[in-house]
Amino acid sequence: MLFRRRKKAGWLGRLREFFWPRKGFTRPARYLAKRILRLSASPHAVAAGVAAGTFSAFTPLLGFHVVLALALAYLMAGNLLAAALATTIANPLTIPLIALATFRVGEALIGIKSAEAVTAAELFHRLEHLQLSELWQPVLKPMLVGAGLLGAAAAVLAYGLTRFAVRSFKARRHARLLGRAGLAGAHPVLSPGDKAS
Repeated sequence: MLFRRRKKAGWLGRLREFFWPRKGFTRPARYLAKRILRLSASPHAVAAGVAAGTFSAFTPLLGFHVVLALALAYLMAGNLLAAALATTIANPLTIPLIALATFRVGEALIGIKSAEAVTAAELFHRLEHLQLSELWQPVLKPMLVGAGLLGAAAAVLAYGLTRFAVRSFKARRHARLLGRAGLAGAHPVLSPGDKAS
């Protein structure tokens, strides 16, 4: 196998690696950002795709984030791969925070208040065990309203930042390629049959 360890990690090493990876927690985010920046699409298309993925990540439609992101990106002439990649904003670490934030904002916008303080664990317990008819008014409606506001705000921010980042990245890469071409043109390589004048 190409990337196999030379020395197998013991159970203690695997446990440490699970809770604290050797390369850190930011490595996947950096890889994702570079993957998005290197897409061969226009800055608008990439930014629209990221905005679509970001918006869908805020919705309570778990399991349908990618489908929603692809549909929104298609409607906005966005890059579909960027949309799918951006849905990873909703991951096991962030979903509890996003769900609770959308629920609280939705409650405030609708003007309802739960009898008791709802935690993320209780919210997911309700989503898992209640029927749709029981879920709509107390849980889904506030989450969808809150997701609309927070998701739209996050999508606008994601669009602006991504468009700026993609344009800067492409401009730097273009300048670097021009610099290499200029250096190659300044010092032409003579073949053995050419005579220097």
